[in-house]
Amino acid sequence: MYPESFVRPMKAELTAVGFEDLTTSDSVENAIKHPGTVLMVVNSVCGCAAGACRPGVIKSLENSKKPSKLVTVFAGFDTEAVAQARTHFAPYPPSSPCLALFKNGELVHFMERHHIEGKNAQMIAEHLDKVYNEFC
Repeated sequence: MYPESFVRPMKAELTAVGFEDLTTSDSVENAIKHPGTVLMVVNSVCGCAAGACRPGVIKSLENSKKPSKLVTVFAGFDTEAVAQARTHFAPYPPSSPCLALFKNGELVHFMERHHIEGKNAQMIAEHLDKVYNEFC
């Protein structure tokens, strides 16, 4: 498990723009049940999270359509919340970072780590814009 002082600034990148930081399995369940669309970011310490995922997600929020709820869990830190979130990601294997979009409690889009690696923030944002336009 990563030390809190190490993780805190990475969490703050998302919470500063409106993401709710989920740390328990109950908070994950309550978030997923939210009516409308919920974007869940499984945050990570890796370079692709810092260089593409978080900046791309933040940029995607400039779209006119966006999820009605924004939530995040942190892999390697919020172990209970991440484990609970992953129960809703089937058939996708665990990966971090990753992005999950739920609509009325159902997983409608999932972006695995291998879809994030090698992309830049603009590419992530453009992909999410298309996803938001379809589902939000």
